[in-house]
Amino acid sequence: MILVTGGAGFIGSNFVLDWLGASNEAILNLDKLTYSGNLANLASLNGNPHHIFVQGDITDGSLIEGLLIKHQPRAVIHFAAESHVDRSIHGPEDFIQTNIVGTFRLLEAVRAYWSKLPQADQENFRFLHVSTDEIYGSLSPDAPAFTERNPHEPNSPYSASKAASDHLVRAYHHTYGLPTLTTNCSNNYGPFHFPEKLIPLMIVNALAGKPLPIYGDGQQIRDWLYVKDHCRAICRVLEAGRIGETYNIGGWNEKQNIEIVNTLCTLLDELQPRADGRSYTEQITYVKDRPGHDRRYAIDATKLYTELGWKPTETFATGIRKTVQWYLDNPQWTSDVQSGAYRDWLNKQYA
Repeated sequence: MILVTGGAGFIGSNFVLDWLGASNEAILNLDKLTYSGNLANLASLNGNPHHIFVQGDITDGSLIEGLLIKHQPRAVIHFAAESHVDRSIHGPEDFIQTNIVGTFRLLEAVRAYWSKLPQADQENFRFLHVSTDEIYGSLSPDAPAFTERNPHEPNSPYSASKAASDHLVRAYHHTYGLPTLTTNCSNNYGPFHFPEKLIPLMIVNALAGKPLPIYGDGQQIRDWLYVKDHCRAICRVLEAGRIGETYNIGGWNEKQNIEIVNTLCTLLDELQPRADGRSYTEQITYVKDRPGHDRRYAIDATKLYTELGWKPTETFATGIRKTVQWYLDNPQWTSDVQSGAYRDWLNKQYA
């Protein structure tokens, strides 16, 4: 068995579904079920004896200790995190509590559990921490992509909290010998993505006839990674990554935000045209840029390819088409996650 934290969120639920689709090894799934955690993502696993779900908070050290003792996992995959930069600007405390305090409590519980395992089980145990490229800061237009040797230079409360969690994981390996692995990924997209991030927000607003809000001039650049490719990379790092190492996971897809939105509009024009026959691009609008908005992220995933043989299987063209089609095929999921609180937050954020 493996323990997954945050396994009802966007990336976590995709990982759980892919893992159980390919393996009979059980998953103990611990998720707090905040606004972005959604058991509907895992509806296809109802009745599956290999999926054990527990609603709980990673800041609850005693809960984690009990789960570890009871279920004896051979690995922990740590997805659980507050993850939206915009929300961290308005309310940073939740990010400090979950991403820093929560990771600390998790590490402490895992260290106590791991230290009492038989030697062979200690050697085979892994703690894999899933992090982000945002911890590296912002790149100039002509700078080389981030490698694992780049310093941590976070610029938002979110990225600062994730940088802190990276440092904690590194310290627990070097101080206590805990067999850790860290991955830093670029922007994910794909099924079950909560519609506050760029791609799902644009799809949902376009179909609803609402404005498509673009921050600033829309020239911000991100590297885009299809979530299923990310999950495959995590499995590969868990399987063969060198203990104590960090691996960058990227899609080799640098795109400007405005380019992403235009691509989405073009796909929607093809797959579900507007009733009036006009293009969804007419809904694009520009709003005030967010404070401290990083200009460019880019991931160099050479180490992961060279050492472990991983590379993405989806191009951006194939991945984004699959993503748009998923949202078109799952309108009930989209409707269900757009609560009154979500609508209030959007109105506040993009006013």
